[in-house]
Amino acid sequence: MLVLLPPSEGKAPSGRGAPLKPESLSSPGLAGARQAVLDELVELCLGDEEKAREVLGLSEGLRGEIAKNTELRTAGTRPAGEIYTGVLYDALDLASLDTAAKRRATRSLLVFSGLWGAVRVTDRIPSYRCSMGVKLPGLGPLGAHWRTAMASVLPETAGKGLVLDLRSSSYATAWKPKGEVAERTASVRVLHAPTRKVVSHFNKATKGRIVRRLMQSGAVPSGPAELVEALRDLGYVVEATAPAGAGRAWTLDVLVDEIH
Repeated sequence: MLVLLPPSEGKAPSGRGAPLKPESLSSPGLAGARQAVLDELVELCLGDEEKAREVLGLSEGLRGEIAKNTELRTAGTRPAGEIYTGVLYDALDLASLDTAAKRRATRSLLVFSGLWGAVRVTDRIPSYRCSMGVKLPGLGPLGAHWRTAMASVLPETAGKGLVLDLRSSSYATAWKPKGEVAERTASVRVLHAPTRKVVSHFNKATKGRIVRRLMQSGAVPSGPAELVEALRDLGYVVEATAPAGAGRAWTLDVLVDEIH
């Protein structure tokens, strides 16, 4: 099973580990695309600060994030699973998983990133600021920049098993499963059952809990239909929409009564 996750805007400070070693990151087929984004992002942030703030979509209060990006090559690193600290990752709480569940998370979780493309939770990276929605002056929209490299790398990463897609819409632009990979892909929405509406904060938290419980359970669903059963066994109310034709992904709605 491969679980596709968005990153978080909130990030822990860069660690005290050795500086970034791009060649050590997983998915080496993304190395060229990573280097292009890294080079342009650092150059942008070393130049006109106001322009960098505008390109990165930062408020005045987040101006300090620009300086962080200028130090990407020399800053300390820590595992990506420790860098991302938003709502989803708080609910996932990787650090408190038992040893077996952590091993499953290491094998299964893939975090999408505007800067790195996609990383495993054990990949060591510095803290940074660069969302997939950014349009860099030289490279253009990052979703489009990543698309070619992802198209050749991600099908192999997906292997032969289930792909559980929990990405937000902006990160989904970087790679859309196609063909037989799409047929074993399930995207998940979390809906407040009484209103059938997505609630952003709760949506992220519930997705984090779902991943945590799947890692703890040791369930290895082979495809979307088996995932539905696994989630129901874990106590979730799931409505599944099977694709109408070949080469399309499933959609699963997880219905919840309480928002907390």
